[in-house]
Amino acid sequence: MGISVEEKGFRNTAVSDVVRIARTSRRSFYEHFADRDACFLALFEATTEEMMRAIRRAVRSRHTWDEQVDAALEAYFASVAARPKLFRSFTRELPALGEAGAERQRTAVARFARTLVELPRPDGAGNRGQGAAGQLGADAAVIIVGGLRELTVGALERRRRIDELRANAATIVKAIIAATMGDASRDS
Repeated sequence: MGISVEEKGFRNTAVSDVVRIARTSRRSFYEHFADRDACFLALFEATTEEMMRAIRRAVRSRHTWDEQVDAALEAYFASVAARPKLFRSFTRELPALGEAGAERQRTAVARFARTLVELPRPDGAGNRGQGAAGQLGADAAVIIVGGLRELTVGALERRRRIDELRANAATIVKAIIAATMGDASRDS
């Protein structure tokens, strides 16, 4: 389905397109998916999981916070750049699937945000636990993820290159993290 969505968008992709590209039968398609929407949701979940694995692999606890943010953003932008039309489709067309699409998007944002919150401290101690000094808060992480998503899809729609976003995004994300980590350490 991914190829057809990249070529035509989700709305214009039919089951016949998917089975033609996959060189399979409609019967095989329906053995795996209830309908076209279910296939799109499965594609979203698989693609999101692939992105999250890349981000987790990129981040190393021995790195400074700046280096961890740079590594996470590098992996994120590389994933988007690999399939920009698919990313745009997920961001703009997934909500058209109603509650199922909206729930998948919320879950993906929450997972990415949780990954940011759980970035390991450079000293290797981790930063799990509520209220720990130096821990990025969940609300700030959601703001970062949502902002990155909108910045990225907006750039794609304006035909900006993804690599043009990286430095500015890193500066902004680091400022948010620094501000919230400063607030956490003042509260401790």
